[in-house]
Amino acid sequence: MIMKKDPFRLTPYQVQWLMAVGFVSVGYAIYLRYLAIEMSTVTLACDAGLQSYLCTARQVATYLFRNSVFGIVALVIAALNLMRPSIVLLTGGVAAAGLGIVLYNVGLSGIAIALLILGFARPAPATM
Repeated sequence: MIMKKDPFRLTPYQVQWLMAVGFVSVGYAIYLRYLAIEMSTVTLACDAGLQSYLCTARQVATYLFRNSVFGIVALVIAALNLMRPSIVLLTGGVAAAGLGIVLYNVGLSGIAIALLILGFARPAPATM
């Protein structure tokens, strides 16, 4: 018996889910970048010892982008998605790449986005 492998395609609901995840991750990254990391008053307050959610999020995000964690995670997830595509991997890749693009990990996140797109480039199934 010959097994026929269908190409990886998204349903309309999955596309809507990925759009929501992408908008939320990029929106939160923009919030962190422009209202926590680059705003001088917040920077001075956090460096002076203010204990708040914003300062904690700023500190964590700064540590992660300095060590290229967003880009590396996006690249690993995209490579796994290229080998075995699934909506779970695609969701994680979109979220990590969205954060990485905005939070200074552009190179690795850009490569990850290209790999995520390549995950859809599957050969047509063989017909009998």
